[in-house]
Amino acid sequence: MTSDSVSDITTSKWTSVTFLALAEVLALSLWFSATALIPDLRAEFDLSDAQASLFSSSVSIGFVIGTFISALFSLADRISPRFLFTICVIAAALANCVILVLDPTSIAPLFFRLLTGMAMAGIYPVGMKMMATWARGDAGLLVGLLVGALTLGSAMPHLLNIFQVDWLDWRFTLLGSSGLALISALLVQFVRLGSPIPKAPPFEFSLALEAWRNKAIRLANFGYFGHMWELYAMWAWIGIFLLGSFQLAGYDEASLYANLTTFATIGIGAIGSLFAGRLADRLGRTTVTMSAMLVSGSCAALIGLFYGSSPAILILICLVWGLSVIADSAQFSTCIIELSPANMIGTMLTIQTCTGFLISLATIHLVPVVASSAGWEFAFLPLAIGPLLGTYAMWRLRYHPEAYRLAGGKK
Repeated sequence: MTSDSVSDITTSKWTSVTFLALAEVLALSLWFSATALIPDLRAEFDLSDAQASLFSSSVSIGFVIGTFISALFSLADRISPRFLFTICVIAAALANCVILVLDPTSIAPLFFRLLTGMAMAGIYPVGMKMMATWARGDAGLLVGLLVGALTLGSAMPHLLNIFQVDWLDWRFTLLGSSGLALISALLVQFVRLGSPIPKAPPFEFSLALEAWRNKAIRLANFGYFGHMWELYAMWAWIGIFLLGSFQLAGYDEASLYANLTTFATIGIGAIGSLFAGRLADRLGRTTVTMSAMLVSGSCAALIGLFYGSSPAILILICLVWGLSVIADSAQFSTCIIELSPANMIGTMLTIQTCTGFLISLATIHLVPVVASSAGWEFAFLPLAIGPLLGTYAMWRLRYHPEAYRLAGGKK
């Protein structure tokens, strides 16, 4: 192969990777578009804790349903990924838009948030599959880039909140996130695959069980489940936690500061994902995942001690937590990519994310229950359990015979 050919392939790779990352940022702004509105909706409509929790969890429930269906029929391995991504992101954006004309206190918005989540099952896992086709010894970095895009997209609604237009009020965030998602449907048309996708195996219900039969894949999944026990509950409730803390500290612009800090706390995870991806390719997947979970779990255990106290210390802990809580996420997915048969990667990734998000539902609803009974000082403490168990699972994977397949032999 000539140097010009290599240069052309490299250019094509980073063009596609860049467009895919941008598409994910814009598409994933849908995820927390309703969650970011909870303080405004509570002020205007007096939402209960249960209703507020469902605004966060209904999209996760939909995602679980969508990924289960996708895994059952191996859709991610049978349908053109770019086509599947496009159709799903348009469907998710339209479902999100419908909420604009609905009564927030009714059950209807929760149903359309559920539909949004179902459609997003064809966005994030499929994006990982497309990114994986470009991996050439840098899978950790590439998937880290994609998860960084997810992280920045998840933070986007909190930024949109700051720029609300008076006559649209909280509806601006919903409209803005839906518009960004539709733009992502255009951007993904410029994404090319780095290698052909192997033909999916004949349909069998038993294929979905490979994620549990294969011990190495099972351990990687268990690590991911511990990570998911913490992640989405933290992302869903950190804004409410910060708002209450700033109000208790006596800040007049508590809402503005809470939105800015929440955006920074979630958004900084994009840097963590990229940095951890590079380190994992060089030092090993289990090394990076275990380190990240130990740091994030410690933050979950400690942050409540500073509720209502010095904002400077609280913000610092939030930033460290936001940096570490997502840093390991891409590496669990990369483990699945490296450990799975080539023609089942899409299905194995979908099973992993489906189960992980199912687990996250428990803690999304657990945090406000603990907050109402024991106070926000203790609300995040149970989240530390997940990273602890996840660290143990990855330690077990580190010494499994199949671990040589991770990061070119680096554990």
